[in-house]
Amino acid sequence: MSKTILITGASRGIGRATALLAAERGWSVGVNYVGNQAAAGEVVALVKSRGANAVSLQGDVAQERDVLAVFDGCQQALGQLDGVVVNAGIVASPATLMDMSAERLRRMFEVNSVGAYLCAREAARRMAVSRGGKGGSIVLVSSVAARLGSPFEYVDYAGSKAAVDTLAIGLSKELGQEGVRVNSIRPGVTVTDIHASGGQPDRAHRVGAGTPMGRPGEANEIAEAIIWLLSDAASYTSGAVLDVAGGR
Repeated sequence: MSKTILITGASRGIGRATALLAAERGWSVGVNYVGNQAAAGEVVALVKSRGANAVSLQGDVAQERDVLAVFDGCQQALGQLDGVVVNAGIVASPATLMDMSAERLRRMFEVNSVGAYLCAREAARRMAVSRGGKGGSIVLVSSVAARLGSPFEYVDYAGSKAAVDTLAIGLSKELGQEGVRVNSIRPGVTVTDIHASGGQPDRAHRVGAGTPMGRPGEANEIAEAIIWLLSDAASYTSGAVLDVAGGR
């Protein structure tokens, strides 16, 4: 069955891989990005080359007006939503909490936590059957850091992602009678360019070598789990927090 999916942070990494897998299902894809218009345009072109429809949607998930515009733009271009992947997120340079500025902490939680709540809220408003929606699936992209704490590197990032797991548990209960499933997925260390944005381009391979499976994950491996949660095959899965972390 064809679906219409909005993916935040879809111009790179896990979001990009999810968009391309969705296209292989024939699903229409809203490709949200914050700054790299060229990368988002490339994802849209790749989705269309697979025979699916797509639209690029610029917006910062930490800004409510941007979130509203992204959701409005997606529905205007592609129709009523069947699923939303709340994926956009940031990291910063490795540091202990003692050395983190208030500005860093605020931005981390504004994007990763407040942004996730804003996007999940809009998804709920537009998919809930009591609001005229047709139900659907929300997948929140958390991180195994929420369980591990990321000491000496990203305790702020870890905390911001722990909020995402809590959101999945609570929101799944609120929307259980609304035809909307809500789940959180916790990727382990994955080969994407988010590590370079935090000043550690080699981090995925360095940390991945120490996992039980002896390697980092690939974005496509995370995307496969997200696509399953979006699909009708996961029709009785809601409120789950799923680790895709190589046993870490």
